[in-house]
Amino acid sequence: MQSKTKVRRRYIAGKYGQLHLRVSGQPSQKPAIICLHMAPKSGRSFQQLMPFLASNRLVVAPDYPGYGESDCPPEEPHVRVEDYAEAVGEVMTQLNLEAVNLIGYHTGSMVAVEVARHHPSRVKKLINISAPIFTQSELDHFHQYFAPIALDEEGARFRIMWERIMKYRGPGMTLEHCAVSMAENMRGGESYEWGHRAAFNYSQAYASHLAGISQPVLVMNPKDDLYEQTKRVDPFLNKGTRVDFLDWGTGFLDAFSQSVAEEMLRFFDKD
Repeated sequence: MQSKTKVRRRYIAGKYGQLHLRVSGQPSQKPAIICLHMAPKSGRSFQQLMPFLASNRLVVAPDYPGYGESDCPPEEPHVRVEDYAEAVGEVMTQLNLEAVNLIGYHTGSMVAVEVARHHPSRVKKLINISAPIFTQSELDHFHQYFAPIALDEEGARFRIMWERIMKYRGPGMTLEHCAVSMAENMRGGESYEWGHRAAFNYSQAYASHLAGISQPVLVMNPKDDLYEQTKRVDPFLNKGTRVDFLDWGTGFLDAFSQSVAEEMLRFFDKD
């Protein structure tokens, strides 16, 4: 497989303003692939992967409202995973996508399941990169751990962000990759943690909704900060399987793009 397609940029109109998309490849008989990012990142997470996925199909990576280059939702009421899924529905409608496969990463796993619930005839298969199956004590901890960090003259927010990136840095994740990850965190501005809040509030619904969808699901479990939580997903898989990838961790989409794409396409193209 060779990377021949370019990643293009465009905007569409959304509920909260403009939605920013990355697009690669061209429409074909194969279902388009929609890539759904974690919080607080953007579709940039899939920039290196997309050309390897798009040799014979369309691949789209939207920025959720409030992330990347997409306009921000209002502060009240709090934005929800359901709102991010609605934005994905807007993408599908405006691009005339009648058949899609979904790739969700962390928060994006939840968004993918919510999209699949509401568009069962259009969503054919799902990949969840990590499955956020949390205990209540973990949720209590994460609500505190990912609470917004106030700006100050010492730059505590940015120091803590960088320390966390270094802590969870995976194999093959270069310092340049880390710097891009840091920049994506900062682009969310003062709403940068809204996505984490939405994800934690959706956590219990994720497990039950995952168990209820009928589409085939592949759960890819890299050795990152949700590795142990993802091992709990098996009882919730109706038509799915979990595969652990012990040699991949945070940053693996950039570090091992071609190998990751081959793994994903093997699942999507399997009868």
